[in-house]
Amino acid sequence: MEASSQFLLTIGGILLLGLLTSTLARHTFLPRVTLLLIFGILIGKEVLDVIPPVFSDHFEIIADMTLVMVGFLLGGKLTKASLRESAGKVFWISLCATVIATTIIVSFGLISIGVSQDIAILLGCIASTTAPAAVLDVATEANIKGNFTDLLLSIVALDDVWSLVLFAVGMAVVTSCNGLGGDMSFLLMASKEIGGAVLLGVLIGLPAAYLTGRVKKGQPILTEALGMVFVCGGLAIWLGVSFLIASMVMGTVIANVARHHDYPFHAIEGIEWPFMVIFFVLAGASLELSILKDIGVIGATYILCRATGKYLGAKLGSQISRADQKTKSWMGLALLPQAGVAIGMALVASNQFPEYRQLLLSVVISSTVIFELIGPVFTRLAIRRTQGAPL
Repeated sequence: MEASSQFLLTIGGILLLGLLTSTLARHTFLPRVTLLLIFGILIGKEVLDVIPPVFSDHFEIIADMTLVMVGFLLGGKLTKASLRESAGKVFWISLCATVIATTIIVSFGLISIGVSQDIAILLGCIASTTAPAAVLDVATEANIKGNFTDLLLSIVALDDVWSLVLFAVGMAVVTSCNGLGGDMSFLLMASKEIGGAVLLGVLIGLPAAYLTGRVKKGQPILTEALGMVFVCGGLAIWLGVSFLIASMVMGTVIANVARHHDYPFHAIEGIEWPFMVIFFVLAGASLELSILKDIGVIGATYILCRATGKYLGAKLGSQISRADQKTKSWMGLALLPQAGVAIGMALVASNQFPEYRQLLLSVVISSTVIFELIGPVFTRLAIRRTQGAPL
């Protein structure tokens, strides 16, 4: 009974906290994502330590549920109509900002200060990731419809794919250079993770597009929408493929194939916010501020080079695709948030190369704290500036 009481009281308190942050965010320059993370830090183990273990122990499940819904909603943005005008921009900006500029600038920046080539390559690949949940929430909170916001969400939707491929290539290169053999294993792993996720998303998305909305004609009920999203995520995790990509592909398929409704996306949007509140508060509570003291010159260089890479990469991609001036100036800043995917990659790399473990985790975790707190601020600033809205 005590555990249940703590669990319910914590959920209630966090949700009320989410309502408070939404109100505060409307009167400050800080987006609610950053406010939620700050509140999470305050009530987490680093400060007040008031979150009961029975709740924090389930953070991984809550995070997975939230990210599956985020992937589904992002996939729903990739429609034929939206891509007809912006496919070239999405491709070139995501490729340049995620792969070319960010990875090269981070890698060479670290090498220039004396970091070994292996670590520089790994950190350069990890730097390419973007936090989809933070970007989506800031865009939803801003409630500003426009070409820039649609383009931003489409680019973020592709980031996870580019990042997984790039990380696999980087791991294969470093493995080969160290003479560990099996230099193709990470490429095969990425092929399975991405290819399997795409296949799963299509296999669930096609029947879902035709079968949903039959209980109440033209309007699938919330149970249907949540059911297919969680089944997709659960199967992806069980099969060892990317649940974010799987749910994203499923959302894309439904958005483009279903002709009789678009209700699943509205249904998920209606209940996604409570999950996001819990997700970001617990994410803030799990951040270890003490790690910031270990960031040093390497960490500072990584942060500066990643921000520079995102900005210049987006500008290059915008130039190639002939995007407008506002996109050239602001898209890179909107892509600054970075979160759990980067930490996951750092853990994989540190397990493969234990001699680099301490440095990899210190740099990635400490920089994630900074990018999670300030990244959404720049995303919000970019969205508002491009639409001429007040800060």
